[in-house]
Amino acid sequence: MLLRLTCLLLLSLCLPLAALAADTPLNEVRPGLYAGGQPSAAQLRELAAQGVRTVIDLRQPDEDRGFDEAHVAESLGLRYVRIPVAGAEGLDAPNVRAVHQALQQSQGPVLLHCASGNRAGAVLGLVSARYEHASPEQALQLGQRAGLKSLEAATRQRLATPVTSP
Repeated sequence: MLLRLTCLLLLSLCLPLAALAADTPLNEVRPGLYAGGQPSAAQLRELAAQGVRTVIDLRQPDEDRGFDEAHVAESLGLRYVRIPVAGAEGLDAPNVRAVHQALQQSQGPVLLHCASGNRAGAVLGLVSARYEHASPEQALQLGQRAGLKSLEAATRQRLATPVTSP
């Protein structure tokens, strides 16, 4: 009896943690564009069922995703694009351009993500300012909806720097 109660207690403690890990917020920051942190395999299936066609992953190759995201995405018929962004140093013109191009080449709704949404929000804000001519404040607001937090100062700095080449 004591063993059974112990097992039930342990299971009750584990279930909420597993549920939290699987429920990373993915926000629709504008029509057809979802952004946020690392999705679960179940979330990828849900997004594919809702019409998402492209996944843009900003995580470094050595970051743990918990599953083979590229394989799951491709098995769902999703286009999987990896553009590694390494923190503030990765908020550079080539990465911003690559994300912009991947968004432009999408044949439908897109999921843009990193681990927490911070890099996704930063890059999305920079894409918005550079290629969609959003004001710095509009770009930051879009980034914040996607999960921009600790990279906000670095993003503000890049938004304040004039871009001289395409």
